[in-house]
Amino acid sequence: MRTTFRNSDALPAESQGPQGSQSSQGPKGSQGGLGSQESQRRIPVAVHTSDPLSRAGVLSQLRGHPVIELVHDASVRPGTVAVLVGETPDETLLAALRRLVRSEGARAVLVVGLIRETELLDVIECGVGAIVWRHEATAHRLSQAVLAASRGDGDLPADLLGRLINQVGTLQRSVAGRPGAPLSGLVPREIDVLRLVAEGMDTGEIASKLSYSERTVKNVMHGLTTRLHLRNRAHAVAYALREGYI
Repeated sequence: MRTTFRNSDALPAESQGPQGSQSSQGPKGSQGGLGSQESQRRIPVAVHTSDPLSRAGVLSQLRGHPVIELVHDASVRPGTVAVLVGETPDETLLAALRRLVRSEGARAVLVVGLIRETELLDVIECGVGAIVWRHEATAHRLSQAVLAASRGDGDLPADLLGRLINQVGTLQRSVAGRPGAPLSGLVPREIDVLRLVAEGMDTGEIASKLSYSERTVKNVMHGLTTRLHLRNRAHAVAYALREGYI
């Protein structure tokens, strides 16, 4: 199972000709404008790993997806989704993650076999948008994570979200009552929205639950992430958990 913090519905699948036929003309040469528009909507994805077998495997899984465009790992630019692959989020992987997210403006998907308790918050705070366990890294699972990250949503395995909640709860209890450390930063409406985000609800479900419009929910999320310098919904939930709001 996985938990997705959604901004909007997934991008619709678009039809595509055989690989290598993505020119400005459609299959019959009569849809040049449409082909150009479709190419503009494609999501650039770069795979980063020191293991050539892992790289080949991820590229094979993502190749051919109608809205994913595989690019060289040196071609990262703002809006690119970087898929980082490793066994654990060691210092080398975390350094690459920070550089890609903070300096290059990429959105990140992390594919790992194990995340230790001491690494969990570091991973979230680096700006990871989605996490996929290596043993669950099918073509469908990887593409869903890429789409979620490209929208700025969070997509975490359910077991990992539970561990995150427990760990942040422990940290919060350890600082509860510390003088000079008041909880501040979120207003009640933001707390209500984040609590439902943490439960895995999408924008429409949150709007229905709180009797808000979807635009209001999106504005609330945009406002708090911008004000508190949070990178995505997963980071916002981690912040709210750490500060004891939810």
